[in-house]
Amino acid sequence: MLIGIPKEIKNHEYRVGLTPASARELVARGHRVLIQSNAGAGIGCPDDEYRCAGATIAQTADEVFALADLLVKVKEPQADECRRLRAGQVLFTYLHLAPDRQQTELLLASGVTAIAYETVTDVHGGLPLLAPMSEVAGRMAIQAGAAYLEKPKGGAGVLLGGVPGVAPGRVAVLGGGVVGYNAALIAAGMGADVTVIDRSNERLRWLDERFGNRIQTLFATRSNIEAATRAADLIVGAVLVPGAAAPRLLSRDDLRHLRSGTVLVDVAIDQGGCFETSRPTTHAEPVFEVGGILHYCVANMPGAVPRTSTFALNNATLPFVEAIADQGWEAAMRNNVHMRNGLNVHRGQMVNEAAANALGLNWLSFEKALA
Repeated sequence: MLIGIPKEIKNHEYRVGLTPASARELVARGHRVLIQSNAGAGIGCPDDEYRCAGATIAQTADEVFALADLLVKVKEPQADECRRLRAGQVLFTYLHLAPDRQQTELLLASGVTAIAYETVTDVHGGLPLLAPMSEVAGRMAIQAGAAYLEKPKGGAGVLLGGVPGVAPGRVAVLGGGVVGYNAALIAAGMGADVTVIDRSNERLRWLDERFGNRIQTLFATRSNIEAATRAADLIVGAVLVPGAAAPRLLSRDDLRHLRSGTVLVDVAIDQGGCFETSRPTTHAEPVFEVGGILHYCVANMPGAVPRTSTFALNNATLPFVEAIADQGWEAAMRNNVHMRNGLNVHRGQMVNEAAANALGLNWLSFEKALA
């Protein structure tokens, strides 16, 4: 199979679909890898490293899109990329379709088979291809939030760890999954006063066992969310409903009750955001202010640390890329229900129920879509 790796074109996106080591593994299995020139430059992997791995270098994205049987990317295809896709081609990347009607319509029109990293599952009910970037984003949420709490950057002027004689900053983490756990880990490590809110008692028990008295946990009721966020200096939105739009946990009216200079970091922005006032931002312009409240809503947070992110992502994605290349996408999905759950679009039809419902579109089951 010819596997194509175009250079990412989203704002300040430096990650790449395959590392040289991953390319070498695929070449060793008898596949061909075609990678756009300088696609790996952002992670410190020049073209020569890919050549040494057995890959072929393409000078343009057009060449990659035209020739590849399987396209492996990181971020959702931008409009120009969607228009290069064709029927019979397979796209394997993050999609986040629920809040993105334009991308969805372009993918449907292309006839491509699109498999989303974020809806592939595992035997434990987890999301193994989303988890690595959730780990990165959760840790970065505190790093970014702490920076924007500084007064010259528009924040309240609070040091999360405090100092002797001065209380530490307060962090409210909405959601105790992979993002929330990693956010709490870094915030607690900095010495902040951390509260994690989740609707799963099982998850709250797990967090309590993991952290002990280093954090506090609360069950997700409206009263608990209001109390924790109104006391917080930094609020991290870390909720996820796989494939669907994120639930809105803070309304525009709720912002009136927050202290001026509070920072909101909406890690759920890829799925539409969990704050009513959220809108996607970029690494070039990461924040905006609403009613004295600073919003950090970068839709590709891990792209700022592309080397760490790319290698972490490839550790998770490579076995799935190998399965698709070795078996063909259809056989790979028939043999693995967890990969099957990643199928979002096939030949002009929606196949993921949650994403389709979020957009008000019809959808077909895997079996009917392939009939």
